[in-house]
Amino acid sequence: MPTAPLDPKTVLAVDPWLEHNVDEIVRRHDLFRKWKDTIDEIEGGYEKFTKGYEKFGLNVGPDGTVTYREWAPNAKEAVLIGEFNNWNRISHPMTKDQYGVWEITIPPQRPGVCAIPHDSKIKISMILQSGERIERIPAWIRRVTQDLSVSPVYDARFWNPPVDMVYKFKNKRPPQPKSLRIYEAHVGISTSEHRVGTYKEFTQNVLPRIRDLGYNTIQLMAIMEHAYYASFGYQVTSFFAASSRYGTPEELKELIDTAHGMGITVLLDIVHSHACKNVLDGLNLFDGTDHLYFHEGARGRHELWDSRLFNYGHHEVLRFLMSNLRFWMEEYQFDGFRFDGVTSMMYHHHGIGTGFSGGYHEYFGDSADLEAIVYLMLANDAMHTLYPECITIAEDVSGMPLLCVPVPKGGVGFDYRLSMAIPDMWIKLLKHKRDDEWDMGNIVHTLTNRRYGEKSIAYAESHDQALVGDKTLAFWLMDKEMYTNMSDLTEYTPVIARGIALHKMIRLLVHSLGGEGYLNFEGNEFGHPEWLDFPRAGNNNSFQHARRQWNLVDDHLLRYKYLNEFDKAMNHTEDKYGWLRAEPAYVSLKHEVDKMIVYERAGLLFIFNFHPTQSFTDYRVGVEEPGEYTVVLSSDEKRFGGFENVLPGGSYFTTPMEWNGRKNYTQVSSASGGGERTESLSGQTVQVYIPSRVCLVLAKK
Repeated sequence: MPTAPLDPKTVLAVDPWLEHNVDEIVRRHDLFRKWKDTIDEIEGGYEKFTKGYEKFGLNVGPDGTVTYREWAPNAKEAVLIGEFNNWNRISHPMTKDQYGVWEITIPPQRPGVCAIPHDSKIKISMILQSGERIERIPAWIRRVTQDLSVSPVYDARFWNPPVDMVYKFKNKRPPQPKSLRIYEAHVGISTSEHRVGTYKEFTQNVLPRIRDLGYNTIQLMAIMEHAYYASFGYQVTSFFAASSRYGTPEELKELIDTAHGMGITVLLDIVHSHACKNVLDGLNLFDGTDHLYFHEGARGRHELWDSRLFNYGHHEVLRFLMSNLRFWMEEYQFDGFRFDGVTSMMYHHHGIGTGFSGGYHEYFGDSADLEAIVYLMLANDAMHTLYPECITIAEDVSGMPLLCVPVPKGGVGFDYRLSMAIPDMWIKLLKHKRDDEWDMGNIVHTLTNRRYGEKSIAYAESHDQALVGDKTLAFWLMDKEMYTNMSDLTEYTPVIARGIALHKMIRLLVHSLGGEGYLNFEGNEFGHPEWLDFPRAGNNNSFQHARRQWNLVDDHLLRYKYLNEFDKAMNHTEDKYGWLRAEPAYVSLKHEVDKMIVYERAGLLFIFNFHPTQSFTDYRVGVEEPGEYTVVLSSDEKRFGGFENVLPGGSYFTTPMEWNGRKNYTQVSSASGGGERTESLSGQTVQVYIPSRVCLVLAKK
């Protein structure tokens, strides 16, 4: 049945401002429909098309027969070689079909026993039209290993473990979280030792931390095999291979299954925006041409990333990429994806040298790469059709309209987008502004400036902000004093007191005001010091900054525990009240002199005093719902490194008089005064005591 055309009225119902661009949106949807109908008619729909890994690559039948298929139309001869045939370039020739797909079937040694031993090395050897012989790692290979003492080039391995070694999943996928609280993690840096961490260690040591902190989702980075460890996983060579740096495929399956048993959703950081340019162990020049999986010439190369760019308009490339998504969902039981580099994909200029002002003309027309956008529509539509609970997140800095709107409504189909402007704002403030220069209005605007109805993931910092050349928020706040004054046995200096206070306030403000999901990069919950820097020639291959110093938060004499406890309390409070799944907040106060921010969300009242020196007694704040309120979270608690000037509990009664546009007010008291405010009155309020650099969350009793 043909895919239904898009009604322009459907688009305008989502966003009336798209009136002048609706023809472009219908046009791209027509391209999507054409591809989807082609897949339905020729390939049997998403169900069959996205299982390309069952046809291509190496597959084993029940009797031990191995079938290998590879798309390489430019080759005129192809042979499967490996340890199993002593690298004989004649003994196992392949045959080519009309579509350029090579195939060989290798019978078992005996029933149930493959002729190719498990974990043995293999390659495809090809002779090109020119007569040149080339050898490549199979494009759909599921395991590759690297021995740096011999060569940085990967070896392909035939992964076919005995039945008793195959990991069997014990737990069902957890239900899709109503509020997304994401813990972004990298397995390799998840040890405190000077080496690469393992899947096993992550399962045993890190998963319990994530669960206890109250995160319900993990976003795993650098899982797809990548040539260069220091690339943070973004130079992918083998798209179907889980990185062997950390262990075996079965150990990754155990990690994901264990997380599911804890009720934790697991997302994969998927890299379909580009590919490593490696030839010997990547997709580049796979069959001797530069245009097999990629565009040829300049369009197929990313000048900043020094990598290859996919040809999203090719049938076989779509099969490869969409099957890649299905493979990670099926084989490893991932629950969804964070798509890397979406801005680079959606525009011919890749975002290079381009600033996005928010004008709708920037998103449509000649600059839009319709082939890439349609691929993203197909990918989202397929995953949500096959796995209704699947979660997809877009890393996009441009603000593309309809990015997180379902494909049938004219959207690109993502569930969430990353709010990438938020962490940049904090870094700029901490680098360039004194505390008394912070603009409350600008902070609130940056946190709330998102497309209504399109869900966003807010974060104060991710892995990007901590990379070498920058540093973590905690280190921006406290710098070298983290080396000398983070012990409870040392003086609580003004720098440390300020740093701990602002670290908590920034994170709660982002968590509760910035989006419909929240993300934290591992270690930053407890204020990890310094920065991230992977082993490389420039640092003498040091692991000093490519690890997580769990010992800091585990040492009860150190003040890191205060930040960790606040992060935990923040997540558990959200879990109880659900502000991330609530409507966006109503901000009733952004006071530039008092440095106060007040807003309501999910029935809670949030109060932030960013003033560096001023505390306020009997501070009057507006609130819509009348009644008796109590403090359910205070950053000033002793267990959070505070001074206990405001503790949880207590009673704050509203007064039926309008204040700051709300029907009631309540008052918060404070050490220094503030007489009557000059804002217009008329409704209900609450009065509270709000010390300097403290944030409070109040709920109705």
